[in-house]
Amino acid sequence: MVTLDLSFTQAFLREEEWLYFDPFVKNLHERLHNRQVPGSDFTGWLNLPSDILANGLDDILTAGKEIQSECDALVVVGIGGSYLGARAALEWSKPEYYNQLSAEKRGGPEIYFAGNHLSSDGLSDLLNVLQGKRVCLNVISKSGTTTEPAVAFRILRQYLIEQVGEKEAKRRIYVTTGKAKGALHALAVEEGMKAFVVPDDVGGRYSVLTPVGLLPLAAAGVDVLSLVQGAAQMQDSLRSPSVAENAAYRYAAVRNALYRKGKTTEILASYEPALKSFAEWWKQLFGESEGKDQKGIYPSSVAFTTDLHSLGQFIQQGSRNLFETVVRVENAQRDLSLPSETKVDDGLEYLAGKPLSWINEQARLATALAHSDGGVPNILLSVPDRSEKSLGQLFYFFELACAASGLLMGVNPFDQPGVEDYKVNMFALLGKPGYEQEQKDIVARLR
Repeated sequence: MVTLDLSFTQAFLREEEWLYFDPFVKNLHERLHNRQVPGSDFTGWLNLPSDILANGLDDILTAGKEIQSECDALVVVGIGGSYLGARAALEWSKPEYYNQLSAEKRGGPEIYFAGNHLSSDGLSDLLNVLQGKRVCLNVISKSGTTTEPAVAFRILRQYLIEQVGEKEAKRRIYVTTGKAKGALHALAVEEGMKAFVVPDDVGGRYSVLTPVGLLPLAAAGVDVLSLVQGAAQMQDSLRSPSVAENAAYRYAAVRNALYRKGKTTEILASYEPALKSFAEWWKQLFGESEGKDQKGIYPSSVAFTTDLHSLGQFIQQGSRNLFETVVRVENAQRDLSLPSETKVDDGLEYLAGKPLSWINEQARLATALAHSDGGVPNILLSVPDRSEKSLGQLFYFFELACAASGLLMGVNPFDQPGVEDYKVNMFALLGKPGYEQEQKDIVARLR
């Protein structure tokens, strides 16, 4: 189970400072579960793990097996919450060089992600990699009109049609979209494509445990049942409204207490390369949920020990507006020991025979001590291992903590109105019909 350790925050924060939030948390807990908070139409994720277990995963698992048997490569087309959760879970659960393994060792198709940028070179590189492979597409978008995935899907669909013909292309496209409306829903119905539903009451950044995340993961051979079971365990363990008893609420309270002391940037740190994309998922979750009304803690991330040799200097001695949350995986999946080597004077012989996981853990402890001494509070979150069950627990923990933290800040943690601002400018510059006046205004400004 996820555990929370505040040992390295005690020099910066007294217990009564985060316990201060307890009555506010108890109030928001009741309102959150009764759907009486701002954005309550998007709180379907609260009971999602237990609902999934009650209803089963047969459709997801069947489609995953189909993709495994029919395709050498699956391209997941989506942006933001429509791909970050799946990518985080894939990299957590599978080896770092998953796509380079043989099909037998992979246990599923190669997995690629598209539709999260507008780079011609980037998409061209992907098309080159797909040459000669049996390709399936999973396009993910509630509306079907978000520019980046819509552009990529149009190009990839055309590529697929050219390779296998229109009839076969329809069979290899899996659509994940809204229940009854939107461009993708209409296309899936018209073309007879396999379609999966994104629940109306679950927003993108909370959607990893819907078909948005579960379908591509099932295709890759990830144990999605264990993932959901882990989330359901976490859901059950976080039922208490008390800050002292509920670790997710305690984390939210500590974040808010540090924020009020001027700690306006949170750095998510890990010591495992497999957590890099998890950090990207976490940044969207907190960035979109809290960053509004000129409020919010800026979410950043580092990969240690790598970034100790680049960003470590700033964290140690730069602006003191930082605090760190470290995600620790307690047990390595496969451990290595440092061999003895007396012919090379590298100063490491004293570590000969030591497990690499132990060396990594001492680096973590040394860094926590140094950063704490340098004025950076450290929150530690630990999970037992890199299993799907542990990841499911961590997903749900952060979702609940994020909702509570945003509500404590006085913002709606379930909308993202600012995301639309750049789109208006982009549509105007692209000449989209209906944006003629905006185009004139922007061209005038740019001149």
